[in-house]
Amino acid sequence: MDTNRADSFLRLIQQSQQGKLKIYVGYCAGVGKTWQMLQEAKRLKDNGIDVVVGLVETHKRKETEALLSGLEIMPRKSLQYRGIEITEMDIDAILQRNPSVVLVDELAHTNVPGSRNSKRYEDVEEILAAGIHVISTLNIQHIESLYETVEHATGVKVKERVPDRILALADQLVNVDITTDDLRQRLSEGKVYVPGRTEAALSNFFRPENLEQLRELTLRELAAKLDAKRRNQLTDESASNPDQLMVCLSSKTQNCETILRYASRIAGRLNRNWYAVYVQTLSDSPTNIDAKVQRMLSNTLALAQQLGATVFTYKGDDVIKTILQFAREYRVGHIIIGNSGKKLPWWDRIQGRQTVVERLISECRGISVIVLDTRDEGAVETKKMTATNLFGIKENLRFGRQPEQVWKEPVRNARIVLWDNVIEKEEAFRELLHECCIADPDIDETSALRALLEREKQGATFLGEEIAIPHARLENLKKPVIVIGVNKIGIYDKESSNTARIMFLMLSPLSDPNSHIRMLGLISKMVSESQWRNMILGATNKKEITALVREKVKQLQ
Repeated sequence: MDTNRADSFLRLIQQSQQGKLKIYVGYCAGVGKTWQMLQEAKRLKDNGIDVVVGLVETHKRKETEALLSGLEIMPRKSLQYRGIEITEMDIDAILQRNPSVVLVDELAHTNVPGSRNSKRYEDVEEILAAGIHVISTLNIQHIESLYETVEHATGVKVKERVPDRILALADQLVNVDITTDDLRQRLSEGKVYVPGRTEAALSNFFRPENLEQLRELTLRELAAKLDAKRRNQLTDESASNPDQLMVCLSSKTQNCETILRYASRIAGRLNRNWYAVYVQTLSDSPTNIDAKVQRMLSNTLALAQQLGATVFTYKGDDVIKTILQFAREYRVGHIIIGNSGKKLPWWDRIQGRQTVVERLISECRGISVIVLDTRDEGAVETKKMTATNLFGIKENLRFGRQPEQVWKEPVRNARIVLWDNVIEKEEAFRELLHECCIADPDIDETSALRALLEREKQGATFLGEEIAIPHARLENLKKPVIVIGVNKIGIYDKESSNTARIMFLMLSPLSDPNSHIRMLGLISKMVSESQWRNMILGATNKKEITALVREKVKQLQ
């Protein structure tokens, strides 16, 4: 391993009387986190540091078990749970032994009921508070604020999670990385799981597309965490920069957990303090809301604290006035609020009334308002005559009765462009436009680019889930043209700091708005399925992508 890393942590130990935390982070089980942690322990011991093994899970890996030789291993504590004997790390024995450094594997582990603490990271916090240094391990999918991101990327709901503040607490973060092919090879050789679990793992969680997404997520997340630490060391910006972030909560807010995790990640990117503000109206009083809503609200505020927010509760009937007053007092630059999608009745509209979100946007000045779509997918009504796409445009099925192939064939026959390196948005536009011109030589490339960039000014077409659908309607175009660009690393938009990995560039005739809207709706439906997106990103050539696109168009007919 890199000896500079071990020397760096050694200096931290020698210079401080407070417990220091070092975490080896990986994108998946089997990348070598425990192995590297044990290697460092041996090096520290060779330098005269008192190191003990608090708890290490070898999972019967021979090379890992061999590294335990020569290290002092603390005995585990036995606990009875439902008639079964389970062993856990003995925190009392560690505190009594009082070593200089203790190894604690699998930071996200949940302790058996009846343990001193419910989570292992809480054990670690207690050990650090006693002045003992800790080296630990963690997989990226266990970070609390990444819950929805990981679920969307892999389809897996991660039950054991660690608050983001634990990573912020760490004095050193080390990325343990191997290629996904090497990891799958290790798995097939029986070096990750015991025999019998290998085949199931390879065909489920350890699929190449899952591993690639987790690996990329790990690199991005650690880069952001390390950059935030660097900026914190340079200057304390939060005291002088009026750009803090707040989340608005109410008893009626849907998917509060998603909003809070999103806010936590934004605050981390901006390196700002953030607040969760709950305004209790008269209708929210305990006598007016049932016990289930009260429990949900209590859990929401507890999660906000766990994610690092400072929680405030106010009482008042004018929610917007309270929110804006708080924003002014606490120098808030970003307000995040959820939008359930519910609309006011027409008679309220006639009287000039607005929704909470509309009023917030119209009354706040000098503050960025981020509105998250928090609608419950299962509760969205499906209407026979309309279908909503990602742009919020409703396709009216009474629009012109053109044959389906008029607006589906351009998607079916889309040309494909693949990139291997990061590319900026405008350069991506130029390359995809060039392909459009090959498909239709009558297209004026300069005017088409101008139309695309003008459309971008009206509203960015970089959407959630790393999708971009830039589009424009051209006056002299006779038929629609679509080109799909795929970049596993990313297409970067400097203005919005968003990244896309799949880009549909669409040009359509100015004279045919109906087909334009229908094609946007079709593309939106295609990219809304995470499994299909993963298959596109996992494809190795243009032919595979073309087949996937055509099959999806066929399914949506």
